[in-house]
Amino acid sequence: MKNMTFDEIEVGASATFSHTFTQPGIELLALVSGDVDPFYVQPAGPQSLRDSNTVDAAAAAALISIAIGTKLPGPGMHIKKQSLSFQGELSTGDTLTATVVVREKKEENSEVVLDCRCTNQDGFELARGNVVVTAPRHSITDAEIVPPEITVRRSDAFIKLLRACEDIAPVSCAIVHPCDRASLLGPVEAAKRGIIQPVLVGPENRIREVAAAEGIDISPYRIVPVPHSHAAAEKAVELARTGEVDSLMKGSLHTDELMGAVVRPETGLRTARRISHVFVMDVPAYPRPIFITDAAINISPKMEDKADIIQNAVDLAHILGVERPKVAILAAVETINAKMISTLDAAALCKMADRGQITGAILDGPLAFDNAVSLAAAQTKGIVSPVAGQADILLVPDLEAGNMLAKQLSYLAGAEGAGIVLGARVPIVLTSRADSVRSRLASTAVMALAARASGGRTAKTR
Repeated sequence: MKNMTFDEIEVGASATFSHTFTQPGIELLALVSGDVDPFYVQPAGPQSLRDSNTVDAAAAAALISIAIGTKLPGPGMHIKKQSLSFQGELSTGDTLTATVVVREKKEENSEVVLDCRCTNQDGFELARGNVVVTAPRHSITDAEIVPPEITVRRSDAFIKLLRACEDIAPVSCAIVHPCDRASLLGPVEAAKRGIIQPVLVGPENRIREVAAAEGIDISPYRIVPVPHSHAAAEKAVELARTGEVDSLMKGSLHTDELMGAVVRPETGLRTARRISHVFVMDVPAYPRPIFITDAAINISPKMEDKADIIQNAVDLAHILGVERPKVAILAAVETINAKMISTLDAAALCKMADRGQITGAILDGPLAFDNAVSLAAAQTKGIVSPVAGQADILLVPDLEAGNMLAKQLSYLAGAEGAGIVLGARVPIVLTSRADSVRSRLASTAVMALAARASGGRTAKTR
């Protein structure tokens, strides 16, 4: 992409830009224009959209703006005024083409007058008018342009989590070995938002060195000095056992170090419930948060372990406002196959729910992933289920499947995940160096809500 300077532009010069509109594109236009009518934000076929609406006008105006902003004059220009008239309608699958032509140049103020029009693939004119811009006086090449990274979400689940924390008092949280920038900055940011009251557990000199190097003010927070990461894990667990803190957050130590201290029989934080991990995923293409469990703790859980893993996730869903979550027990197929243990486990777990051994949710399985999240896929395969196509919780067959699923959603579908460990005496946040600031804050928010809901305790101790 390269712009055209005022001196390079000639009267009669032209540029075009074309785009084919799919349903997601129309949803974007609905959001931008403010015309968020269910007619536009529900899946649609090739039928024409309603005539005379702001979405049609937004589509034509957007393409004209892109032609001006990227081609003629391109980067560095400023729109001074515009006069456009609109007519006609936009259909999903339509290809619109915007054309801009230089009508006049004004040397004294670098203004350029552009005649503009936008037509569909049949030549029908949806927009016509003129736009006056100030053209740039120097060249700008694509090497100087860094486009923003934008992810469009149907609903921002993480914002709702953070707002929910505004109504509760800060939760005391032991930050275990916060000896690098990310592990120290995250909890401090959460503290500034009133979500937690951090207690920094680790080598005091190292914590203070990191804070000084990164310009992080830790003066309001208590430091519990210990010599190394193993001691930090032990001390943080002790603080939780004695009730001095209501939650734990992993810092710059290995997960095994922290969880080893948590599950130690005599001095740990185990309860009668199996400890498990839950990802609360905000997936742009899914209409609500989806819970994935277990993708971090239990490598190859047995059927009785899966019952606890489900119950942990169900209890968390209740805390986050899902009154009766729908649980899809995932496998590769939708039928029982004696050679596939995951399908046998699914059948048994569903019967356990029928008998009241798992409560507070609707279970179904085995279900393949597509049938769990897509009504269309389930209907195509003739699956009649209260869970299929609308799952809130996905129980994966083992850690490898869960880990791959969560990371695929994050890196290929633009999802963000808030992770939390449940089933211990206090909720635990396991952060990752790859976590974004939003993910860290959301994980902390989930932890705080869980801690407040349980009063600092999740289940009776063993």
